Amino acid sequence: MQEEMQIEVEVIEGVVLLVEQIKQMGLPGIIDEALGRHWKEKGLSWGWTIGIWLVHVISQGDHRKLPVRDWVRGLHDTLELAIGLEIRDTDFTDDRLTIALRHFNQDTVWHEIEQKLGRNLIRVYNLEKKTIRVDATTVSGYRDGEETTLWQFGHSKDNPALRQIKVMMATLDPLGFPIALEVVEGQRADDPLYVPVIKRVLLHLDQKGLLFVGDCKMSALATRAYVRASKDSIT
Repeated sequence: MQEEMQIEVEVIEGVVLLVEQIKQMGLPGIIDEALGRHWKEKGLSWGWTIGIWLVHVISQGDHRKLPVRDWVRGLHDTLELAIGLEIRDTDFTDDRLTIALRHFNQDTVWHEIEQKLGRNLIRVYNLEKKTIRVDATTVSGYRDGEETTLWQFGHSKDNPALRQIKVMMATLDPLGFPIALEVVEGQRADDPLYVPVIKRVLLHLDQKGLLFVGDCKMSALATRAYVRASKDSIT
């Protein structure tokens, strides 16, 4: 009898490259250190769960949770070889990804990951410049909102009829490299958001003599006083 050969095809595209990039960033280990692991938990760690989900988001241009499980099934052998770990069918269910997101809802967890990841990545560059740009922007959309959600009505240059969230970001010139990110309710004013982000920048970079650049809303007395007290400059 002639033995039948079964061939399975997996279209890997740039998936392996993205997995290797995540390894070099040290992202899975940083997330695992911040979230920990219950002794009864089985399957992939949270670090690799989030890491592979990010690969899906980047490669597919889709941030939704629902398609991730089927996508992983289609690349199961490739992903297992790339990360060197066993992947179970239940590792990327909608419920498990929801639990992963809830962990990131804690500010202390998010700030710890942000700080360690930033230090990991910034070491790659020769940082001759000491200019940090701090600015806020809004993202609006057709969203249902309640008092406890981030999506709220606020001052908007786009469409005041839409709910929005506010994003405050500090980036390193001339790379445009993100150092600290804060996402808050859409009705919040910009002025009180500068000092918390600047504090995190100083913690991440651990150096003095930085120049913080922003718009006129960064000229609030409390912001200027804090930067002056930290022996940095503002413009």
